Amino acid sequence: MAPAFLVEFAEAKLPAINAALNGLAATFIVLGWRAQRRGLVERHSRLMMAAMSCSALFLACYVLRMCLTGTHRFEGTSLLRGVYLTILFSHMTLAIATVPLVLRVAWLAKNGRIANHRPLARWTMPIWLYVSVTGVVIYFMLYHVSG
Repeated sequence: MAPAFLVEFAEAKLPAINAALNGLAATFIVLGWRAQRRGLVERHSRLMMAAMSCSALFLACYVLRMCLTGTHRFEGTSLLRGVYLTILFSHMTLAIATVPLVLRVAWLAKNGRIANHRPLARWTMPIWLYVSVTGVVIYFMLYHVSG
């Protein structure tokens, strides 16, 4: 059994921290994409590593929160609940796919395989961005819109 203060922290603070980490990841993804478009390869690399760090920290915090507090039910109206579940389902499905995609794209870049990195990154970036943005949307719907 986890200490009460840790469960309380997970319940009260981790959802907002997780949303902030997703928001930061999304910001770094967009800034990294812009740097790449401008030919700023080193900046692109640093920003994408920052996005990966935010996403990895999010995942660790999310798993901790789930272990300590479990799932949370959306209490909004049936129409909002349908919208929420649609966003949640697409978010979860794509989040699972994002992990190996991001790792592969990063590995290809680190190993100088840019010709292989670019086409995969073109698919991975918008999926990863969607997952990061919808993570923030899910937080607001679950904690600020729901019942």
